[in-house]
Amino acid sequence: MVKRFSRLFVVLHIVADILTAGAAFLLAYVIRFQTGLIEAPKGQPPLEQYLTVLPFVALMVPVAFHVQRLYRLRRGRSRLDDFFAVLVGSLLTVLLALVGTLYVQTYHLSDARKAQGYLEVSQWVWVIFLCLNVCFAFASREFVRAQLRRRWRKGIGLRRVLVVGAGDLGRMVADRILEHGGLGFRLVGFVDDRVTTSDAIGYRGLPILGALSDTAEICEREDIDEIYVALPLDEHMKMLTVVETASRECIETHVVPDLLQFIALRARLEDLDGLPIISINDMPLRGFNSLLKRAVDIVFSGMVLVVGAVPALVVALIIKRSSPGPVFYTQERMGLDGKSFTVWKFRSMPIDAEEVTGPVWARDDDPRATTVGRWLRKTDADELPQFWNVLKGDMSIVGPRPERPFFVEQFKRQIPQYMLRHKVRAGITGWAQVNGWRGNTSLEKRIEFDLYYIENWSISLDIKIMWLTVLRGLHRAAY
Repeated sequence: MVKRFSRLFVVLHIVADILTAGAAFLLAYVIRFQTGLIEAPKGQPPLEQYLTVLPFVALMVPVAFHVQRLYRLRRGRSRLDDFFAVLVGSLLTVLLALVGTLYVQTYHLSDARKAQGYLEVSQWVWVIFLCLNVCFAFASREFVRAQLRRRWRKGIGLRRVLVVGAGDLGRMVADRILEHGGLGFRLVGFVDDRVTTSDAIGYRGLPILGALSDTAEICEREDIDEIYVALPLDEHMKMLTVVETASRECIETHVVPDLLQFIALRARLEDLDGLPIISINDMPLRGFNSLLKRAVDIVFSGMVLVVGAVPALVVALIIKRSSPGPVFYTQERMGLDGKSFTVWKFRSMPIDAEEVTGPVWARDDDPRATTVGRWLRKTDADELPQFWNVLKGDMSIVGPRPERPFFVEQFKRQIPQYMLRHKVRAGITGWAQVNGWRGNTSLEKRIEFDLYYIENWSISLDIKIMWLTVLRGLHRAAY
């Protein structure tokens, strides 16, 4: 149901994205060459030259936005998430367009057309187009959402939904539908055999309308359009009866498999020579996505190490003069697939700090820290050498924070799903950290946020986390 009704969003957004991209590209040409705001020493190229490139640019936008999963419905997606996805998608559009035009110019243009500057696009036009496209695409998406929500608030086109089963699985289905209330769904209530018992209570203000045997009568009375069957495995025969009843009434039926005790990350339906198979714990960080994330890590970590070389040297000299011992501190941590690696940090404690206490969690107000070490931890400057771990491939810039094997052995027996965080490379920063779950805080909440990140990974989410890390790091350093 969600998929079918989200198609309306997809079609509207694709059309709007193509139109706004074309408008942004033409307006960028006008701003660059016809307003006089930016000097054009080579003169004004003919508009026809840019009209030739325009269709390619406009079509690249939906491709880039699809890569950023902007056309996929996702629970909990905020306007900030959309903005970063649009930003990264627009950057990818410019990159694809540059590569495409350069390829055509190199291999498919005659010397005469090359001399005429055919398919050449001003760098300023690309910059202006990028800014305009981000603004236009984001605004158009907000406009489409507002128009559809206004229509559904009036009760036009709403789909009435009934959930069969009021247990944990049925309540999870109800949560998803209610969280997507802006997509034109109206959840009427539940049917469940518990209606005849003393614990027949509803959920989130939704009533239990009757027993399973009353499903046909309830569907007719409540004018139900769709049914979600969310019964436990031991009620298999009842599920078949409900599905048969709904089919007779021409009501669209969806069956939710009772695999909650097994599914921790994302599940994917696969095909084994015509046989449907449910893959447990699938995640988006595979194949091309993994290569893309690794490429971003290499570029960003290389830039940080080059730009931060001089500040790192200054910090190293301060550490060396302030206390005896090495500049760097190395420690074994657990990373991707549970394999250990050596993490590098600037030393913030005396070299014998753990001889008495043993392995303990570090914190900002750690009494073992040196004077310089407290400042390093407060500004997170002690993490700078970890970009070397990123460049080597031990870590990623964004991901769950790595723990020491000593603590991992304890946590994996105490906390369900703890080891799933090792499905991806450990990170210098992460979704849990930017949401306040860093250091000596609730481990359960950190795992919850780490698993959300793994399940919902995208390049735009990584960039959002990097940006929030910088902002909150500056905020912390101000105190």
